[in-house]
Amino acid sequence: MQEDLLQRAVDLALQLGASYAEARYHKHSGASLVARNGEMIGYSESVREGVAVRVVAGGALGFSATSLLTWEGVRGAVEGAVKLAKAHARFMRRPIEFAEARLGRARYEAVAAKPFDSLDIGGKLALLSEVWDGVRSSVKEAKVLTVTARYSEDVEEKAVVNSDGAYVVSRVPRLTVSYNFVLAHPQKGTIQRTETFGGSGGLEQLEKWRVPEEAAGEAARLENVLLNGIAPPRGPVDVVVGSEIVGLIVHESCGHPSEADRIWGREAAQAGMSFIKPGMIGERIGGRHATVIDDPTIPGSYGFYLYDDEGVPARPRYLYREGVINEHLHNRWTAKLWGTSSNAAARAMDHNSEPIIRMANTYLAPGDHTFEELLEGIKLGVYMRSYMEWNIDDIRWGQRYVGLECYLIENGELTKPVRNPVLEVTTRSFYSSIDAAGREVRFEAGMCGKGEPSQGVPVWFGGPDVRLRGIPLGVVA
Repeated sequence: MQEDLLQRAVDLALQLGASYAEARYHKHSGASLVARNGEMIGYSESVREGVAVRVVAGGALGFSATSLLTWEGVRGAVEGAVKLAKAHARFMRRPIEFAEARLGRARYEAVAAKPFDSLDIGGKLALLSEVWDGVRSSVKEAKVLTVTARYSEDVEEKAVVNSDGAYVVSRVPRLTVSYNFVLAHPQKGTIQRTETFGGSGGLEQLEKWRVPEEAAGEAARLENVLLNGIAPPRGPVDVVVGSEIVGLIVHESCGHPSEADRIWGREAAQAGMSFIKPGMIGERIGGRHATVIDDPTIPGSYGFYLYDDEGVPARPRYLYREGVINEHLHNRWTAKLWGTSSNAAARAMDHNSEPIIRMANTYLAPGDHTFEELLEGIKLGVYMRSYMEWNIDDIRWGQRYVGLECYLIENGELTKPVRNPVLEVTTRSFYSSIDAAGREVRFEAGMCGKGEPSQGVPVWFGGPDVRLRGIPLGVVA
């Protein structure tokens, strides 16, 4: 059994002088299907499998991995990890230590009510062809240049054993379906949309997502924006920001700057820095509606897990609570630096990757307003439902979002479509300007990149629609 091999690896690392040892079996098995304009252009199956070993020896960290699932292969990884740690030990100004933690001994699984193999390749291709048919039939005047749709399934299996007593075995199947379409008009130009649906579980998720219908509806609405969109109003106006944009904002301006390794400076040369500094717990960053939660335990979520890769039980993390910086994302190393406990944020992409601090499912907490109530009282404003592009600075403070599907708000009602409004805010101004939030939280799926070498892990980001008061809007010409 893999668990026996992992325990043997941990025991050997301790014998070789490690003060802490961890071994993780990690396997991804999956398939991917891509179609363009209803025709299959690619199909692939893949398996990535191996064992990762991480140790602390002489106050330094060592990591090694192998895809050879024999004792000889794993032993080589253990010896390599210990050798690396000892070689680095003399350069350590501050020894690596892990905070005490209550570690799990458990097995868990995200159950697929409809397994992936309950639908053959022909049925999966038919789903992607329906996306093409839906987009094509919903557009009246514009030309559909291309529709690319992708279906992918992945089963992630892990077993984590460490010298502090963790023993966690898990299996999480994940399904992803995405589409991209481009519409063109000879006088009005082009418009395009990319959307991704993702979650843990099986094919039962397709019934909820209704991907072909969603693609057709978006194509019809975006054709209207392309053909009839007007310039947004200038100057400070009230803006209702859709949940898709809200989710991206909280992911980028709360989740990433709350990663303790980034706050400490480890990410500075790789993915940027953070405006949050050590000691800022308790500082106000926004108003009472600014509560941001990162919760790995949401059933069916794309970023689902119950224990992290250090064996720590997962829980909801309240990063901002009613406008106040409340906690950071920690693994056991950064928890020791801060004098706190790990909140189970250590995740690795695969067996070749070390566990680093990652988000899971990050969202803004809902309020008590209906969508119609958010519009009430707005004499002139803009509703930004989705975005076409975005950027944010290295410290996660200044940020900019260009709207895609947007509408003018006049006297509390949605009227004309609006093209290319630009929402440009600072982190503090966004969270301080929210004066109402919707009741419904909606999530988007994505792959979050971080680290060197880069690691991409599945995440959800979301929230309700929110209303901002008196925000200057720009426009992309």
